[in-house]
Amino acid sequence: MMLYIIRHGETEWNRMRRVQGHTDIPLNERGRHLAAETAEKMREIKLDLCFTSPLKRARETARIILGSREIPLYDEERIREIGFGAYEGVSSGDDSDPKSRAVQLFFTEPASYVPPADAETIPELYSRTGEFLTELCRRNDLQDKNILVSTHGAAMTALLNRIKGELSVEHFWKYKVPPNCAVTMTAVEDGKARIIRESVIYYK
Repeated sequence: MMLYIIRHGETEWNRMRRVQGHTDIPLNERGRHLAAETAEKMREIKLDLCFTSPLKRARETARIILGSREIPLYDEERIREIGFGAYEGVSSGDDSDPKSRAVQLFFTEPASYVPPADAETIPELYSRTGEFLTELCRRNDLQDKNILVSTHGAAMTALLNRIKGELSVEHFWKYKVPPNCAVTMTAVEDGKARIIRESVIYYK
């Protein structure tokens, strides 16, 4: 099995540095352009099926990458972005806003980040994305397939950290957030995932 794990293209909230979480923000024009350039470079890759976060930005990215390929596309809740609850829409980096300062900790000191009551924790994100990855890697019917996985910055980070065996909250961002439309190729053999190439950028 070969997994092509991709982060969605740019959105207006990405550009404005507003945290999105479960808020269903579509791609902006640059995001569609990045996805289209990535699709062009990936058009010779045989893809058999796709799992995507159900959020518009990931689903649209997946559809652009797939292009004219007529293959199954499955919505997968477990690779939805982490939920920020009451912090969704808050701009990070505004020191005059207490919510912004709280959100900034998620990116700079994740072990000190305290999510609001209606949000998710990093361990919860690790749990659901890890469940998806483990289940996928063990599926006998998919062992000879090439699979596109379209997801989000934090969710993709959680997936890649699990593959690397790094599940601490403190070091969640140790390997940095993947850029928009970055693709990581992961081989799966005997139920175990191994990264072949990480955060490949196909656009200029």
